[in-house]
Amino acid sequence: MTTQYKQLTQRISGNLAQLHTTQAGVMKGFGDLGKAAMAGGALDPKTKELIALAVGVAARCDGCIGFHTRALARLGATTEEVHEALGVAIYMGGGPVAMYAANAVAAFNEFAAPAHA
Repeated sequence: MTTQYKQLTQRISGNLAQLHTTQAGVMKGFGDLGKAAMAGGALDPKTKELIALAVGVAARCDGCIGFHTRALARLGATTEEVHEALGVAIYMGGGPVAMYAANAVAAFNEFAAPAHA
């Protein structure tokens, strides 16, 4: 069976609406986290969405695939950009999780520190 991602994201959005009512604080916090994480900074929003898509694919999350491909289309991502991000996801085969992200922060800090430190 082929997933219809437009329908899937509509259905998920409807179901999430119920949680926005019953779990308002949790859903607000999750929304705020998403806005903060996806805001432009050193990485632009399109790059962040490409990362999110790769992580969603690695985590085998159809909802993530739907929402992030939708965002990428709206942001003007090219097929080549999306395919390249998917290549990274395939390479990672499940990708890093929170513990490894924390280790990556520590590793970057170590390598980026001045040589005399």
